[in-house]
Amino acid sequence: MRYLTDQQGERIGVLLDLESYRHLVDRAERNSERLEDLSREELQALALARLAPDAQALLDILLTGNVEGTLSPKETIQLDSLLAQADHLTLLVARARLALRKLDGAPEGQ
Repeated sequence: MRYLTDQQGERIGVLLDLESYRHLVDRAERNSERLEDLSREELQALALARLAPDAQALLDILLTGNVEGTLSPKETIQLDSLLAQADHLTLLVARARLALRKLDGAPEGQ
């Protein structure tokens, strides 16, 4: 494994040997299939999941403050945390939708 760095020496990427890459890809594929153990009703509920209204409202406020450049360091940490939560939720929703498509027999590209 080798790290890619920027001009300041910060790590910005990783080069993996082919065996390590294949191991990670295989592991990710196995993990994505865990949702397939859920019932259709559970997958449908998960596919419709959203941030809680209070979290979404706070996210909107923090995003506005970020654009305006008025966030405190604490608010920046809150924003980063909410964005990470939104990213995780988006991935779960996508995985639930993919599992539903597989149940319905739809090709993966659709």
